[in-house]
Amino acid sequence: MYVTHLVAPKHGSTEAECEDAVAVFPSRPHDYMLREPLTAGVCDGATESALAKDWSSLLARAAAEHAMELPDLLAGGTAFEEFASSAVSQWEPWLGQYMQARHEEGRPLKWYEHTKLAEGAYATLLTVRVDPDADSDSDTAEPAWRWRAAALGDSCLFHLHDNRLVQAFPVATVEEFGTTPDLFGSRNHDVALLARRTRFTEGRCRPGDRLLLMTDALAAWLLSAPDQEDAVNQLLEFAGPDDLDGFKNWLNGLRDRRQLRNDDVALVRIDFEGR
Repeated sequence: MYVTHLVAPKHGSTEAECEDAVAVFPSRPHDYMLREPLTAGVCDGATESALAKDWSSLLARAAAEHAMELPDLLAGGTAFEEFASSAVSQWEPWLGQYMQARHEEGRPLKWYEHTKLAEGAYATLLTVRVDPDADSDSDTAEPAWRWRAAALGDSCLFHLHDNRLVQAFPVATVEEFGTTPDLFGSRNHDVALLARRTRFTEGRCRPGDRLLLMTDALAAWLLSAPDQEDAVNQLLEFAGPDDLDGFKNWLNGLRDRRQLRNDDVALVRIDFEGR
């Protein structure tokens, strides 16, 4: 399988201001064929919260790392709770370093920043792990892969077969998108509650299949497209980091035509090939 990811800020914002984040393990060039397990974390930071960009990056990386170490994380239960507890525990040390750096730069936090930081940072979370199927290891068997996913909020996974959508998770129709998705808070120590609000699923991929992971604005565009096959084909034009400028221009074209909400966009593409 091959994997690549593209992240683009909303129109009018810089890359440094983008609050969507992606982490993929192992980290390989997009044209490198992976034969080992793959994990990915996709997060959409909530703009209304302070330091959402930083929390989104930390959470995406923590999710991908833990899914690599603990496959049962994507089955829910105590393994997911352990991950959630670990992710939240990383926030305070990071925040302490951030505050110290601001002080050393002569930019100590203002009183209103302290108030906002006390509320915590928030983001949606989509985590995916892909494993080669043990039943397809023989020389005669067709390759296959098993994938498992966990989602808190409305960042989405799409499973394509012959470039046609066969599964959407956790949102299946554009009408299901709302203005208040479930969020993972940087100071939410009620990890049992986080686990209960998280949805889990799994599936299998064959050669020619694809998984697309994306944040809500792009997912809503795909689900609302009048010609979904054409929408998928447009999206699949972007296959690697060299396509980032073209990807941004394409997104801006959709925004200009009012087909895509002006929001940050994150996309992970996983392609499955035969031997």
